[in-house]
Amino acid sequence: MNDTIKPEIEIIGLGPGSLGQLTLDVYNRLKDGGMVYARTTHHPVIAQLQSEGLEFEAFDGIYEAHESFSPIYEEIAETLLGAAAGSSGEGVRYVVPGHPLVAEETVQLLLAAEAEGRVSVNIIGGASFLDPVFSALRIDPNDGFQLLDATNFTADDLSLTQHLFLSQLYDGFIASEVKLTLMEHFPDDYEVILVEAAGSPGEEVTRLPLYALDREMNVSNLTVLYVPPVPDESYLSHTFKRLREVIRILRSPDGCPWDRKQTHFTLKRFLLEEAYEVLDAIDEEDDDHLIEELGDVLLQVLLHAQIGEDEGYFNIADVVAGLTEKMIRRHPHVFHEKIEGDRAEDVELRWDKIKEMEKKDQTPASLLDNIPRSMPALMSAFELQKKAAKAGFQWHEEAPMWEKLEEELAEWKEALTEHNDEEAKKEFGDVLFVLANLARFFKIQPEEALLMTNRKFIRRFQYIETQLKANGKKPETSDLTEMDRYWDEAKKKGI
Repeated sequence: MNDTIKPEIEIIGLGPGSLGQLTLDVYNRLKDGGMVYARTTHHPVIAQLQSEGLEFEAFDGIYEAHESFSPIYEEIAETLLGAAAGSSGEGVRYVVPGHPLVAEETVQLLLAAEAEGRVSVNIIGGASFLDPVFSALRIDPNDGFQLLDATNFTADDLSLTQHLFLSQLYDGFIASEVKLTLMEHFPDDYEVILVEAAGSPGEEVTRLPLYALDREMNVSNLTVLYVPPVPDESYLSHTFKRLREVIRILRSPDGCPWDRKQTHFTLKRFLLEEAYEVLDAIDEEDDDHLIEELGDVLLQVLLHAQIGEDEGYFNIADVVAGLTEKMIRRHPHVFHEKIEGDRAEDVELRWDKIKEMEKKDQTPASLLDNIPRSMPALMSAFELQKKAAKAGFQWHEEAPMWEKLEEELAEWKEALTEHNDEEAKKEFGDVLFVLANLARFFKIQPEEALLMTNRKFIRRFQYIETQLKANGKKPETSDLTEMDRYWDEAKKKGI
């Protein structure tokens, strides 16, 4: 057992603003003499106590020496720990605005040092800024609220249906960053409220539109920003939570008859259709169309997840958790061991190895069993040969593949010459299969390539139709020579 007496740091909260808000116990402790460390002198109580003869050693100068807050707080904490260790057992006294355990990073660092056995911390509570802020705004915190650090928060932290308070709003730069982050969720003219020196004689409550936040605020460490909860559901349409709720309502007894009767099986074709429409939007390079089609794919995912939840087997949280864990597990080079000079090919090989390890207890009867039977035929041919190639069943150069293609073309022609329809169909399949293998060898996705050609054909044929229409014709009343001329025109124009 270690009987060594640890140095002591007494941390005192100065309350939200005025000397009158200090408890008598805190006031007497501060008045009993001795030098006191202060995180900052920018607090009304400090000036009042200095006028009564108290001395403070403040850390305001440290703020000028660093560009971010973390090293500032770390330096303050280490300075206090050093002072306590050299105090010959007397310890040191440290004062902070408000309550020591509310929005005080230096206190958290000192408590961490206490947990490591470096110091003993004694906390003397002062009133936090929260109670006078609640009073100034006439808010019941029991309705639900968030208190976040303005210097370190993101749009993902926000709950739009609760009262939001942002502390540590020290200057215009932080206010600007806060404004931009809030604008990811709220309209530019959303009304917010600045509360200055709550509970003190200098208390000010200022209402202003969000876009004016960094233009009109007074720089002060006594400033708190209040963002009211959204007034109705129209403000939530961009949130995943609201989308889940909409899907749940559609599937509920009072929802949509069509949505209620869907099953995993009836929805299969829609997922495939929506995926192809996403590909269309990508090829069109149309962002608005892509947004819409990605939304339709997400709808299918959420419908399947809601069906799983309705049947009691799984829900969207299970889907998200499984995907998150898999992405972290299969990207150790990102989330665990950093690997310099990694290439995309290295990542793909590592992915496959990890995937094999994950499925070692689910070994299929064949290497090809994991390829979905519902996959489009050309894509399936590509994946089949990709799997076989990884097992070593492949040519390592292109010449034999070209020879194989010529062989299959000759067999197809022979079947056609003999008017053997069934055999011609099989041989044509062999030709496509060899072409898919060539595509794999040259790193071309055949399904994607054929879709591109299909779309090119559509554009050029529509050009032919347009030109014919301008001359009072239709394809049915034209001839191949004329249509071929327009085709070449379209080709020259890059259509």
